[in-house]
Amino acid sequence: PILYSYFRSSCSWRVRIALALKGISYDLVPVNLIKDGGQQFSAEFKALNPMQQVPALKIDGITLSQSLAIINYLEETHPNPRLLPQDPKKRAQVRMIADHIASGIQPLQNLSVLKQMGEKKMEWAQSCITSGFQALEQILQHTAGRYCVGDEVSMADLCLVPQVANAERFKVDMRPYPTINRINKALLELEAFKISHPSRQPDTPAELRA
Repeated sequence: PILYSYFRSSCSWRVRIALALKGISYDLVPVNLIKDGGQQFSAEFKALNPMQQVPALKIDGITLSQSLAIINYLEETHPNPRLLPQDPKKRAQVRMIADHIASGIQPLQNLSVLKQMGEKKMEWAQSCITSGFQALEQILQHTAGRYCVGDEVSMADLCLVPQVANAERFKVDMRPYPTINRINKALLELEAFKISHPSRQPDTPAELRA
């Protein structure tokens, strides 16, 4: 497999965690979203992913984009360890939380949107993340065990950790979200989350390396 990734991209990070958890080795091709006006806009990358976004994964003779679609494919082709619970209710909760972050929070504060916001970008990102986290904190109080849904790592957790990192980057006050903080802390102790961290990627700038 070949993963096209940017060290700081939260969507790429989700996929890196999934690959690490499932023990799938891969080659990483960095796509710098800032350098050269954004390498994702090159003709070569557009041919690979017409949406001009990372991540993209070449695997088993196909090219997939969209992090949750990639994670679902990995789940179906490499079922262990499970990232979706067997219980239908828990599985629905995992998908709900993953969608809450991947559709309801992250796209509103991603690079392309922030570029449009000009000087108000920090304020905008904080507002989007705060409203999303207020809802998420409430949901997690009903679903969480050690992690987002019960005591097993799931697709929801793969979305949570990168989004908390975004929140910290945009200086969101995290004190009102004790459940989110507790789960995030527990997940960051796991090896798969450590090795996939933005501070430990081949394209991480020297000053941001762990």
